[in-house]
Amino acid sequence: MKKITLTLICIVILAACAPATVQPVSTAAPSPSPLPSATVTSTPMPDALWVSPAVPAHLVELANASNIPLTNDPALATQKLDISDSGTVWIYALVAPFATVTDDVTLQDLSAAWKSGSSGPFSGHSVLLAESTLRAFTALWGEPASGVVRVVSSEQMLDTAWAESAWAIIPFEDIQPKWKVLSVDGQSPMRKDFNADTYPLKINFALSNSESFVLPESNRDASKLATVVLTGVTAIVRATAVTMELKGITYPGSLVGDWLREADVAHISNEVTFDKTCPYPRSGYTSLILCSDPKYMELLLDVGTDVVEMSGDHLLDRGGTALLDTLAMYDENNLPYYGGGVNAEDARKPVLMEVNGNKIAFMGCNGKPVIFQKATDTTPGPAECDYQFFGDQIRELSAQGYMVIFTFQHNECYSPMPCYLHEDGFHSVADAGAVVVSGSQAHFPHIMEFRGDSFIHYGLGNFFFDQMTYILPDGKVIDGTRREFIDRHVFYDGHYLGVELLTAMMEDYSTPRPMTEAERVPFLTEYFNLSGWMPVPPTVIPQPTVTLTPIVLP
Repeated sequence: MKKITLTLICIVILAACAPATVQPVSTAAPSPSPLPSATVTSTPMPDALWVSPAVPAHLVELANASNIPLTNDPALATQKLDISDSGTVWIYALVAPFATVTDDVTLQDLSAAWKSGSSGPFSGHSVLLAESTLRAFTALWGEPASGVVRVVSSEQMLDTAWAESAWAIIPFEDIQPKWKVLSVDGQSPMRKDFNADTYPLKINFALSNSESFVLPESNRDASKLATVVLTGVTAIVRATAVTMELKGITYPGSLVGDWLREADVAHISNEVTFDKTCPYPRSGYTSLILCSDPKYMELLLDVGTDVVEMSGDHLLDRGGTALLDTLAMYDENNLPYYGGGVNAEDARKPVLMEVNGNKIAFMGCNGKPVIFQKATDTTPGPAECDYQFFGDQIRELSAQGYMVIFTFQHNECYSPMPCYLHEDGFHSVADAGAVVVSGSQAHFPHIMEFRGDSFIHYGLGNFFFDQMTYILPDGKVIDGTRREFIDRHVFYDGHYLGVELLTAMMEDYSTPRPMTEAERVPFLTEYFNLSGWMPVPPTVIPQPTVTLTPIVLP
């Protein structure tokens, strides 16, 4: 019994002395309690706008004026301003130095020159573009042929073009008077009948986020454009009046009347009065005591006359009563007049107009010697040229935002060169701030000049008057009196854009008609040369032989 007990005690003691068995311990983290899922957020990229190098300067200015930081890296941009299939429509113009005889080119000619080099009407002319314009049209037409185009800054482009007889493609907003805008396929952004839908020189630009800031619909708003057509001598007398009696009162305006009717403002310088006692006209009548039958007013109304210049020499040929009656007729027909009036104060008053947002003022005077009677404080007549008075008036109106058109009755000569000192009147009113200075007195068309920001045309020639020929003192017969300028001046959004020279030839001793190309090319070439400008060499077109058809008297 003791042995058994001792054995059990030994077994217990040995068991206590044996190493303990180690249980493995898990190293995995305990499973957490389930929690709601959290939304993962990231810091958004800050607004940044990338503007394509093809974007024109005006749209770049709008982008700079926005509150969106600009970036040069399109990859960092949250929005972009670039060429698009739709969006704002940017109109461009094909332009040349003003002394250019070419009027229109085809898109086919332009495309051929761009892709293959100067050809057709582009022969001898490089095409200048600003960097942005080049990029825009390269995106539209592909890379230009080598040597066709050259990048020139907008500030240097006009001077470069004049110096090199180069042409250019510019945004519509860069048009200024020393450019001539060439139509493309008959479409010109300078004209009221312009159709942007069919015009090829346009590019769309758009924002990728259109809510960032507002782009204009276009850089050309038709509602801001105004045209004024100025004409030369109108005297509805002698053979002109006889033709009207034979062929109808409105016959003289049958071929060019649409030029005046289409304009926002059509100007007529009517040098004679309407007199109910005026005798029946005679074509061979040589007396300078002139008058018109009152029924001839229908011609002025038919061509859409909007303003009448009254600076002419012959307003008092039939006395003061006839002139007062004529002024009353203009009032009855709502035709404002200037350059003459019921007295000196009335004669000096400008005609003020606001046309499609453009403030335009008409002023004029008679600068002939004192042998021609002028309006006085108590008697009617044309306004005398008091240059101090008119200079002050021009400056005052210009300060009010008016663009002044100043027209003259002045000394006459039968040659392209004016026969009076340039400084006598024309330069005076231009220097005072008139944007257009035009001679209404010339029976023979005269040269042109740019003076500062003003365009001066010393004489447009006859309009409705019967001088098919003129005999010089030496007995030589000239027909230069048949040639006429009709100047279409264009204003846009308070700025003067320039003039389009319309040209006509007198027919039937009464009726201007548009010149043919064979007549227009040498006419413009001659006058651009005489004006001291270097014209683009034109295609030589022979001038036709002039044949005068005698009028058949009743």
